[in-house]
Amino acid sequence: MNYDPPNDPLDILHRDDHVLIVNKPAGILSVPGKPLEHRDCLQSRLEAAFPETLLIHRLDHATSGIMVFALTKLAQRHINWQFEKRQVTKTYVARVEGQLEGDSGEVDLPLTADWPNRPRQKVCHETGKQSKTIWNVLDREASATRVELHPQTGRSHQLRVHMKAIGHPILGDNFYGEEALADRLQLHATSLGFRHPDGGAHVQYRAKVPF
Repeated sequence: MNYDPPNDPLDILHRDDHVLIVNKPAGILSVPGKPLEHRDCLQSRLEAAFPETLLIHRLDHATSGIMVFALTKLAQRHINWQFEKRQVTKTYVARVEGQLEGDSGEVDLPLTADWPNRPRQKVCHETGKQSKTIWNVLDREASATRVELHPQTGRSHQLRVHMKAIGHPILGDNFYGEEALADRLQLHATSLGFRHPDGGAHVQYRAKVPF
């Protein structure tokens, strides 16, 4: 992977004593990669500014959008538990190739690692783990559809593989589609909701779609 992460300043959407909400730009890793040149990542940049930063979840290097980091061990455990129990609500916006039939639907296809081609994932009805995505059409273009995606599970590359599997790969996807159709992966995590670790009230944060 040719890695040239953007040097945008940190886009902090919210910070309190427990959590840090960040709008991740496309093109930067969430966590350090193994090669030395992949050590620069969103986590390391946040740790430089806020040394107490603790990782909770990830977004793909090519995906932009909202992420939550913890600022205490208790907050990290609290929100990790919500991710494990599928209590965190996540909304993505994507532009996909072609015209989806209908205004809404779901993709329920099991996913597993494509081991000879890691880190690619694939649909596999024999060894795959249950994976479900709900989609809703937001807008239609001449040769593309803008959709809202709601992953009900959190498999690696789930949205990218599911949209490819139904014949509508996400534009700009160099893994599962045609990178040349857009200057970046047209996938953005626009909304994230969870129970705040201090008091348990439900909170929701949003990050504006950049495409």
